[in-house]
Amino acid sequence: MRKHRLDLFSLIAGALFTVVATLYLVASLNDFSVNGRIVIPVTFIVLGAAGLAGAVLAMARRGRTEAPSAPRTAPGAPGTPEGDLDAHLRELGLLDGERPGADGR
Repeated sequence: MRKHRLDLFSLIAGALFTVVATLYLVASLNDFSVNGRIVIPVTFIVLGAAGLAGAVLAMARRGRTEAPSAPRTAPGAPGTPEGDLDAHLRELGLLDGERPGADGR
């Protein structure tokens, strides 16, 4: 048989199903009752945590890291949003104390 990677979500879901089934079986044999208002939310919480753990584990296995950041450019350099804004503000005469219409336009 070929080895495969551990599927953490399936393992936890199967274990949780077994625990809940055993809980109901033992309760029925001993004349106890199981409060579904507690069992159902706890089941969903555990499955959600297992899904999150499985996703984190899968990312760790793939070796994903934070996306490489873009090379830093000086603020106001051409091609940056600040630089483009500065160029437009200069055209409008709104930068460096210039007033629109001061050059006769």
